[in-house]
Amino acid sequence: MIGRLRRAYRGMRLGTRLALGLGVLSLTVFAVVGTALTTYMRDYLSAQLDTQLAQGQLAQSKSIADYGTLTGKKYYSWYYAVYDVSGGEAVLRSPEDPGDLPADVGDFTALARAQAAAHQEVLRTEHLKGKGEYRLRACEVEPGVVLVSAAPMADIEDTVGQLITIQAVTFGLALLALVVCGRGMLRRGLKPLSDMAHTARDITSHDLTDSGRLPVRHDARGGGPEVEELRTAFNTMLEHIDDSLVVRAEAEQRLRRFVADASHELRTPLMSVRGYADLFQYAAANAPEERDRHLARLRAEAARMGFLLDDLLLLARLDAAEVETPLRLQEADLVELAEQAAHAFRVTHVGHPLTVVPGPASLTLRLDPQRVRQVLDNLLTNAAMHTPAGTPVSLAVSTANGVARVRVADAGPGIPPADRERVFDRFYRVDKARSRDRGGSGLGLAVAQSLIQAHGGLIEVAGEPGATVFTVSIPAAAVVDNEPGEDKVRLT
Repeated sequence: MIGRLRRAYRGMRLGTRLALGLGVLSLTVFAVVGTALTTYMRDYLSAQLDTQLAQGQLAQSKSIADYGTLTGKKYYSWYYAVYDVSGGEAVLRSPEDPGDLPADVGDFTALARAQAAAHQEVLRTEHLKGKGEYRLRACEVEPGVVLVSAAPMADIEDTVGQLITIQAVTFGLALLALVVCGRGMLRRGLKPLSDMAHTARDITSHDLTDSGRLPVRHDARGGGPEVEELRTAFNTMLEHIDDSLVVRAEAEQRLRRFVADASHELRTPLMSVRGYADLFQYAAANAPEERDRHLARLRAEAARMGFLLDDLLLLARLDAAEVETPLRLQEADLVELAEQAAHAFRVTHVGHPLTVVPGPASLTLRLDPQRVRQVLDNLLTNAAMHTPAGTPVSLAVSTANGVARVRVADAGPGIPPADRERVFDRFYRVDKARSRDRGGSGLGLAVAQSLIQAHGGLIEVAGEPGATVFTVSIPAAAVVDNEPGEDKVRLT
């Protein structure tokens, strides 16, 4: 039974449970107040009756002492008994009227003896057989004479009973009104919570695989500061979920584009390898120089595919840097690395004059020299590939505020503003046709950015028509070694 009640209670709505709790609490308060009020009223009426008994006996005692009779001093429905008390015995005098005494006077006699022994007024409440509750009072009229008077308490009981009835009806109606009105107020107060529940159900019915934003928010006001705080937190959570879904959708879109571009880039050299293999098979009996030409093309396409796979593998390792660090850090001179990159650029791109801007003679950092050299070669090669022949290129190394910077600039046509934010995306090309003709895979800048970020640095692009500038920044604490005749900076 108790288990069923508990399950039924747990199945109730929060507003109903609060209303029931409020009703139980109110019922307890009403019961305490009613009991206190009833007890006070009973005590008050009893005290009034005791006062009335005392005043009545005062007049009756005087009448007995002066005239030896109670005539004219009697109250309706009261009982009277006069006792002669001597030697510890109480002897009842003959009543003036048979109606002055009940059928059983034992309680009166006992009270008269108690008064004679105590020598003071004695009060008791006794149940007289066949008559009900009476209030008995015994007092001394004169030495050796005791008067016992009994007043009925039926009026007190009736009054108290009526008070209890009035309280029960009033408190019952008040309790009913409190529960009904309280439940209505609670439902209105908790309505924002119900609206939030509906909003949550709307979210569950929404297709979270959609790349669009969640179309649901809880905008209803009211409910007090606590509900308003919950509403704000709820909407903040929805915004966070919404942003997370957008980020996930964008990541999935980039992944799909990455897979598609990688498949396309790998398919191109594979198709070339297959085509040249077929040519080599058909031309196996031809002149040796023709076979050598086909083998050279096979090796070139295989090398191109190998470079692409190496870049993809490096990006994957950089993405998983928390698990596997692909860098081999050691102390190296950044200025020397820049000079090596400049020398290699002049040899391979004679059509682009390169200027090395004077800077510090030496700049030692803790880095991976092979990877930083790869970044520099990539930026210089990128400048040569995307600018017309004869376009000047400049390379500068500097340090300031504990940050080493390498600046690669060219005076080419520049990068359109719409493409600057995406030049570091994987497989992204500003001029797709020309880049593919020249063998670019669209991974160079993405690899460069990932490598610099792995060093804790930053690579930025800026420019305008007629100028493009890539800036590589590697933060470090700078310690200047002042040696005669040299300008050396050691960054660790």
